[in-house]
Amino acid sequence: MTYDQLRTEVQAQGLEIQGSLHPRHSPVAELEGGSLILLGTAGAFWPAFTASPEHHDGSPDPVDRWSLRVIGRLAQRFAATAHFPFGGPPYTPFINWALASGRAFTSPLQMMVQDQVGLMISFRGALHFAEEIDIPPPLRGPAPCDTCADKPCLTACPVNAFVDGGPYQLQACHQHLDRAEGATCMAQGCLARRACPLSQGANRDFLQSSHHMRYFHSI
Repeated sequence: MTYDQLRTEVQAQGLEIQGSLHPRHSPVAELEGGSLILLGTAGAFWPAFTASPEHHDGSPDPVDRWSLRVIGRLAQRFAATAHFPFGGPPYTPFINWALASGRAFTSPLQMMVQDQVGLMISFRGALHFAEEIDIPPPLRGPAPCDTCADKPCLTACPVNAFVDGGPYQLQACHQHLDRAEGATCMAQGCLARRACPLSQGANRDFLQSSHHMRYFHSI
């Protein structure tokens, strides 16, 4: 199996490879050796998910259950071990893994930003292979936020829930979502996340963002 073959199979499920590394060369928490492939949502995710039994069965945590089934099936097919960013505590160290991949960075909001999908990054799982497969090298240039002159993410929030370097004003965010003025955020997603120029690369369906916001606002 090659990286390109794996990517084709991953994309067929509505996912995308959004980071990869060899733990032997890029040490990470809880793993040694082999190859780690990080999987996140892409533009094709929402149609794939909404056509799934998990979306229609009315049981809790449909996206997590979809991820378990789809990524678990990929792991079985390719003789890999599946890991997931949910189901804890303890939680799998996805942030550590993503930052080590060289394709994810810490944004001024203190949220993770990825080189293709910006602040819309949403990891659904990872595959760890015992062998080292050829993977593309990450771009070792500056973090994308370092060269973003305007940093629109810092000024997009209508209640200033984010400041450069944090902390995130969680209560202010939830209070805004409770009011009529928060309807746009609830229907189309966080304005700060959407303001990131790289977020356009996610091709995120507003319905997916609305689903996320309803879940976020309920916890």
